[in-house]
Amino acid sequence: MGLETEKADVQLFMDEEAYSHHGGVDYADPEKFVDSGHDRDPHRINSHLQLGFEDVIAEPVTTHSFDKVWICSHALFEISKYVIYKFLTVFLAIPLAFAAGILFATLSCLHIWILMPFVKTCLMVLPSVQTIWKSVTDVLLFCQLPTEPRLNT
Repeated sequence: MGLETEKADVQLFMDEEAYSHHGGVDYADPEKFVDSGHDRDPHRINSHLQLGFEDVIAEPVTTHSFDKVWICSHALFEISKYVIYKFLTVFLAIPLAFAAGILFATLSCLHIWILMPFVKTCLMVLPSVQTIWKSVTDVLLFCQLPTEPRLNT
């Protein structure tokens, strides 16, 4: 049951002119939003969330519901997904953006002022620790005593 079949079913009870100027639900086409302004997901972080009705509900060829039921359930799915998303963003977007801003500011501050100085300090001490560690492992694992460098005289 593709989009063409649904349009054909709708055209059965609407004349061609009324169908072409209908004010009903337009089916989600991600490509039409690309040219409609600023891209809100330029790095495609949430590209996996572009789900359509056919990605969630699918009837095999052997079991089909009535066409009107399929069309109405498709329309109800799209409308409810749209309306509920808008409703939730009205109430949750600003507080969650504020909380995420506080969280990322805190993490950035900890990273800049605590973590990186600690890592740099460890890296400064590491060459001497590496020399000691190599000597210890040579003695314990390979039963080799560290050799003293010979002076050419």
